[in-house]
Parts: sequence; structure tokens; C-alpha cells
Amino acid sequence: MSTDAGPGPDPTGPAGAARTQSQHDDDALGELGYKPELRRTLGNFHTFAAGISYISILTGTFQLFYFGVAFGGPAYWWSWPMVFVGQLMVALCFCELAARFPVAGSIYNWAKKMGGPHVGWLGGWMMMTATMVTLSAVALAYQITLPQIDDWFQFVGDGSGENDAAANAVLLGSVLILFSTVINAFGVKLMARINSSGVFIELIAAVALIIFLAAHITRGPSTVLTDTYGLGGDRTLGYFGAFLTASLASAYVMYGFDTASSLGEESHDPSRNAPRAILRALVASFIIGGLILLFALMAVKDLAAEELSTGGLQFVVLDTLGSTIGEIFLWCVVVAITVCVLAVQAAGIRLMFAMARDNTLPAGSVLAKVSPRFKTPVVPSVVIGVIGVVILVININQPQIFSVITSIAVIMIYLAYLMVTLPMLVQRLRGKWQPAEGKFSLGRWGLPVNITAVLWGAAMSLNLAWPRAEVYNATGTQHWYLRWGAFVFIGVVAVGGFAYYWFVQRHRTGVLEEHRAVVTDEPPAATR
Repeated sequence: MSTDAGPGPDPTGPAGAARTQSQHDDDALGELGYKPELRRTLGNFHTFAAGISYISILTGTFQLFYFGVAFGGPAYWWSWPMVFVGQLMVALCFCELAARFPVAGSIYNWAKKMGGPHVGWLGGWMMMTATMVTLSAVALAYQITLPQIDDWFQFVGDGSGENDAAANAVLLGSVLILFSTVINAFGVKLMARINSSGVFIELIAAVALIIFLAAHITRGPSTVLTDTYGLGGDRTLGYFGAFLTASLASAYVMYGFDTASSLGEESHDPSRNAPRAILRALVASFIIGGLILLFALMAVKDLAAEELSTGGLQFVVLDTLGSTIGEIFLWCVVVAITVCVLAVQAAGIRLMFAMARDNTLPAGSVLAKVSPRFKTPVVPSVVIGVIGVVILVININQPQIFSVITSIAVIMIYLAYLMVTLPMLVQRLRGKWQPAEGKFSLGRWGLPVNITAVLWGAAMSLNLAWPRAEVYNATGTQHWYLRWGAFVFIGVVAVGGFAYYWFVQRHRTGVLEEHRAVVTDEPPAATR
């Protein structure tokens, strides 16, 4: 009887090539000290979708348009390309890192590789804290959109009560976070399918919205891009001061593109695909989002309408396109918010997992445990979801404090990015930085791009944290701890967290045994 099982899979065919590539990806991960545990199922569009859904064009523009117009007038639009150029410099640095270190929890691992374990921990800690607050902040966007589609979605009161909107926002947001937690816990494949489908709908809707708005244009761009509403007359810096405040509306949107790399251990050929996904997500968001904002300002019936600074883009869409078409687009915004929450939580899960398997968090072995069935870290998904809901509950009677913390979360993300680009610049100046051979490289542009990224990150962090009453103490009695909330809160989080790390956790750090790559010293078998 023959024991020959027949010819094996052709190593030159598609299946064989995929296995070879997957083995190469796993070997690259092993060189970083980790064994492969997560399931590699994500392709090019999946990684692109993860990055663009975190940025979420429709979520960010619809959530913050009113703020930009209120404080900078229609001319605030110029902050969109300004923020894009600055974030592009950061993204280009990240592309080099993604090509060389395609690993989960990208910000933490990149900061660790560039600046050492202490810088890595602080960058990861700030990013993780900010991500959990961001999750809650994005979930609150349901309240801005769903009740405008139908009053039925106002479950708490009729919306006229003092706390009706805030309480309803907590209810809607909690349901969304629960949904996201379950989907993320069931594995990256299910999350990626839902996320990619949502992103596809979001992109189609965004392009359609641009076309519909363009068909209703009533004024030229020269009118829109120079109208400042006369703002800034009472400021030391004049309109420039007002513009810097309004620019927060753009700065709050264009981040999170690193998510494309944070899923590197679950992606095929991440050292090539992740850099492309980062750039595509950022560039697509800039072009599509910029056109939506511009055409909305050109199409709205009354450019001086007070509702522009209160109802935002939702008002423009309903007022310009009518209730029927307008509500269709608002449903697409709901889809965008949903996949944005999925992406934010997915990124947070990978970050917590990456830090936990290095034993830099309490109960590291529990947090880093990968489900044998779903091949995903389930406990971080639950932990992040629970904390997200808790933060929402705090919002019920403290909406102003929550808005302060939300703003601070964005600053912490910018600071976490700075903890990557600054040590990377130091490595360049010392001649120690070497991009991955044959992969994405900035070449001779690396140094000027890196310098610009650091200067941009520092300047925008300061702009975001500046103690403006209109941002940190917009209503009610003025309190110094709200005005200076960015410095106080970030100081407490950074100093308190790092103190714990320094005195307790750093003595235990190191890749946990169950996650450590298996290193064999055996010589290769002889060949004949």
C-alpha cells in the first residue's frame, strides 16, 4: 500500500505564496521578541478601513463643524489643510516605523523602540487613557444625530429638560459601546467585516454628499474662505487668535491613522501594507472631508444663519437637501459613528494587549491572554468597554467637565504621537535610525520631515491645551481648575501613572513567558 499522500500545495501558487508571506510576517514578529498569537486575516482594504474609520470623516465633520464656524467663521476652513499638512509629517514618520516595526500597539512599541522602555510606557499609558475617553466621546455623537432623524430616539424626557439630552446621550452611547465590545471580543475578522462594510457605506455617502451639496451651491469659494464673521476683534492676536481656537475643530478629527499599523499582527504583509494604509486613510480623509466642509459652506442658504454655529452640518444638510434626502445622509453618519467606535476600541484593545504582554500593566497575564477560539484579547475589550460606559455615566450631570476631559484626551493623543516623533528625531540626529531595507523610506527627506513633525506636534499640543474659557469653561461660573484643566488633568495622569510604573511595575517588566518568541540555537539541518 502506498503511503504517498500525493503532491503538496504548490509553493509558487497563490495559497503557497500566502503561507510563505504569513511565515515571513511571523518571523519578523519573532525578531521583535513575540510569538504570533493573533490571527492574520486582514487584507489591504481592511487595514485602510481601520485607519479611515478611526479618523471618520462624517463623524468628525458633523460633530465639530459648528465649533469651527462659531469661533472662526466660515474662513475656519483653512485650518483643515493646515492640520492635514502637520499630521502628514507625523504620518510619514509613522510609515517608516510601520515598515520596520509592524506590531500591535504601535504607539507604545514605537516609543519604546525609539526612546526606551520608560518613554514607551508613558507614551502607551497616555495613548491608552486618551483612547478610552475618546471611545466615550465618539459614542456621544449618536445624540447629536439620531434625535434629529426622529424624536423617537429621545428616550429620556422630550429633550427640553435640563439633563434630558445628556442622559439620553449616555443611554445611546452605552448601547453603542456594548455593541462594539461584543463585536471586538468575537474576533478581528468579524470586526473587520463590519468595519469595512461601514467604511464602504461612509465613503459612498461622503462622495454622494459632496455631489448633492455641489448641485446646490449658491456662492463662490472666495466669499466663503474670506468670511470671518468679524471675529477676533477683542483678542490680542486679532483674527489669528480666533482662528487658532477654531482650528481645534480640525485638530479633533485628523488623528488615529496609526490604527492601520496597530493591527499589524493581524494583517498580511503589514510592513508594506500598513504604511500605504496610513497615508491613504489620511489623504482620503483630507480630500473628502475638505470638500464636504467647503461645499456645505457654499451651499447653505444663509451663510450668516445662527444655526450654522449651533446645528452644525446636520442643519446644513437638512436645510439644503430637504428632510428626506437629508435624513438618508444622517443615517450614513450614524453608520460612520458606529464603525468609528469599533475602530477606536479595536486600537485600544491592541494597545492594552501590547503593554500587558510586556507586563507593564497590573494583571498583565490576564489582560494579555488571547482567546483560543476567537484569537483576540477578550479581557481588554471588556475592560475598555466598561471604563467607556463609566465615563459616559459621569457625563449625566457634568457635561462641561466631560467636554474638558474630551478635549484633554485629544491633547494626550498628540502628546503620545510626540513621544514617538521626538525620540525618532534624536535617533536620526545620532545617526542610529535605519529604515527597513526595501520598504517605505523617506530617504534624505527624513530629517526635515521629522523636525517638522516634532515642531507641529509641540505647537498643536500647546494650542489645544491653551486655557481658553470658550473651550474649557464655556458656561457657568468660571473656575481656574477648568480653565487650566488640560495641564492639571494631564499632569495628574502622567505623573500619577508614571509614579506607579516607576516604583511598582517597572521592576516586573519583560515579555511574559507565554508570549515570548521561541528562540532555537540549533544549527540548520545539513543539506545534501
